Amino acid sequence: AVKQLQAEVGRLQHELQSLKTHYHSEDEELITISDYILRRLEQLNVTSIFGVPGDFNMRMDFVEDHPTIEWIGNCNELNAAYAADGYARVKEHSIGVVVTTFGVGELSAINGIAGAFSEMVPVLHIVGVPSTTQLKNKPMLHHTLGNGRFDVYTKAAEQITIAQATIMAKSQAAAEIDRVLTECIVHARPVYLTLPMDLTTEKISAKRLKVELSRVPPPNDQDVESYVLDEIMELVDDAKQDVVVLVDACAIRHDMRQEVNDLLVKTQFPIYATPMGKTAVSEEHERYGGIYIGSITHPSIKEKVENANLILSIGGLKSDFNTGMFTYHIPATHTIELHSDYTLVRHARFPGIGMKWLLPKLTERLSKYREHAARIPVPRYKLDVPKESDDLISHTYFWPRVGKFFRKEDAIVSETGTSNFGVLDVPMPDKSVFVSQILYGSIGWATASTLGVALAARDKCLGRTILFTGDGSMQLTVQEISTMTHHKLTPIIFVLNNKGYNIERHLHGRDRQVITDKADHFS
Repeated sequence: AVKQLQAEVGRLQHELQSLKTHYHSEDEELITISDYILRRLEQLNVTSIFGVPGDFNMRMDFVEDHPTIEWIGNCNELNAAYAADGYARVKEHSIGVVVTTFGVGELSAINGIAGAFSEMVPVLHIVGVPSTTQLKNKPMLHHTLGNGRFDVYTKAAEQITIAQATIMAKSQAAAEIDRVLTECIVHARPVYLTLPMDLTTEKISAKRLKVELSRVPPPNDQDVESYVLDEIMELVDDAKQDVVVLVDACAIRHDMRQEVNDLLVKTQFPIYATPMGKTAVSEEHERYGGIYIGSITHPSIKEKVENANLILSIGGLKSDFNTGMFTYHIPATHTIELHSDYTLVRHARFPGIGMKWLLPKLTERLSKYREHAARIPVPRYKLDVPKESDDLISHTYFWPRVGKFFRKEDAIVSETGTSNFGVLDVPMPDKSVFVSQILYGSIGWATASTLGVALAARDKCLGRTILFTGDGSMQLTVQEISTMTHHKLTPIIFVLNNKGYNIERHLHGRDRQVITDKADHFS
């Protein structure tokens, strides 16, 4: 309570100082470009910024004086990007932010930003760059390639971000900052913003801050949307209301948890999740049936999903590991797919008809089937803990046992490899959050991401943060545990010590020790 009071006093003092020093006239407030960025981030409920200092971003130390946004200095830029990714996944209705320096810093972070793009996570990457004069004259500066090409890093960023802004004049700063932030939020993808050293403290009008940025996509075309709704309702009737809902990754990424939960409550249709959709809905709900992963799904779940007359897919992402290596046995003629920017009704695609606006209307129309849908049986998959007589801990024993350890509102992070596969069938308590990188699969991501997850969980007053990782993966980013302890974060970390890369052993052969074995640092 004392810390909260101190933070509030600090915030009010900060605002008072702004009022004293930044008003140009009665009608126009002038603030620095750096303050403009922070004010926008504050509106987006950002409370932590990750990064590594460097000479071209040193003037961004303005964040250290902010009363509600904390600077989280990382061990390296890749870890910072991973942490921003984890933060954005758990915080919801917000974004992750990572700050790096020109060239050497941003390239170190690029793998983490690529992962955020792949998995549709909203992250703002701010890069401190040389002055506008240097960018125009192109001297042979440090951190460059020595060939006068100052745009090469921006071109790299173009491949892995949804929008980019290179601010070269203060007159364009506010509009460009707002543009990339809006793209980041609406499309749930990372964006790239460069800030030259000499513009950081330049003052601009704060007028645009009076209007908060849009967090939702543009409304659907009403005529097309009505047609799509009619088509869906006709298919539901033809299916005799035997409808199964399959919730996937993009429902989480595009902040659709509430809308999906409303659908579940108002219609009572059976609902299942994909690996990337895990914990999109409460796994304790009586209408939740389990995880569908194509041919490797538990038989009782597989039968219910694949034999349904109609599948309503919400936020589908049909990657290899998310579909059991593309082994879905669901014909397109039995499928309706709702996505962020289009809808697929069997084979007919409707561009621009997004689920954010469509699903609430569809829910209201489907609610009339509630009584019938409630009678459709849902399998209750129970994961029993087997009895083990061997001292060796097997995956067969470990995952059901650790499931008994989970509590309501835990934030659970799993690493690429055996952790990702083992945890999928473990039922998770109500209001828990599951975080993994099943599509991009960059080993080491989970440990650094846990830093961001733990900070976001603390902001949201969630329970424990729990990490599952392997000894091989952990060695890539283990130093970020020091940042966790520095910020008094106490995640519970399970290290599955396989003395090497266990997945690769199975893929490549146990006799290939040079490739698959690692030094045993965890005995």
